[in-house]
Amino acid sequence: MVFKRMMQAMGVGGPSVETVLANPNCRPGGYLEGQVHVMGGDHAVDIEYVAVGLITRVEVESGDSEYNTDQEFHRQRLTGSFKLDAGARYDVPFRFDVPWETPITEVYGQHLHGMTMGLRTELEVARAVDKGDLDAVAVHPLPAQERILDAFLRLGFRFSRADVERGRVYGVQQTLPFYQEIEFYPPAQFAHGINQLEVTFIPTPQQLQVVLEIDKRGGLFTEGHDAFGRFDVDYRTVDQIDWTAQLNGWLQQSAQRRGFF
Repeated sequence: MVFKRMMQAMGVGGPSVETVLANPNCRPGGYLEGQVHVMGGDHAVDIEYVAVGLITRVEVESGDSEYNTDQEFHRQRLTGSFKLDAGARYDVPFRFDVPWETPITEVYGQHLHGMTMGLRTELEVARAVDKGDLDAVAVHPLPAQERILDAFLRLGFRFSRADVERGRVYGVQQTLPFYQEIEFYPPAQFAHGINQLEVTFIPTPQQLQVVLEIDKRGGLFTEGHDAFGRFDVDYRTVDQIDWTAQLNGWLQQSAQRRGFF
């Protein structure tokens, strides 16, 4: 009997959890819907709560070193406490709001290399937290983000990779403790002056904040350095602007002004 109680305390024969998403695809500022199925084990337990949270991989700079860590950045508690009998099933429907600043993971049906995103279900039983289920989530760009990305592709830029870095971007409205960088290889007309271009999107409900970072290609006697540009995109007028021409003009001016070529 004592052995059985010890096994129960260690979680053996305890409840299990499964999350089923109605659709794993979403956009920043949108939502995910689904159900959490909590199945009872071979003994009754008191559930403290059921919660879900969005998790992504974040790069952290610490002194002279870097490391990656999984970070939960938005969380929603779905239930209060309840008793789960042995063998019983408890279904919890939910609608989970996706933050506006959520990094995107998919572009034109292709997964962005370097990105991970998941919805984790958490179950607390008698002060023992079970991280439970982890479901992959695909975050697609907002229409405004698509317009900017499409413009760079039309200019000949090619996707390299994307990552999420812990920190804050100067001069923008930011609520999350990290930001995403989408890296591009430059086209031929810029390749001799630009090593790579990095794009950061920080959406708000009213507008899309865009930050561009150019990594200058260093020469024999010169060291490469970064140049920054920033602009806002109004969701209401995004389709009225030729973004290919706008971005090409900014890149040309920036290159001439900073002597990239």
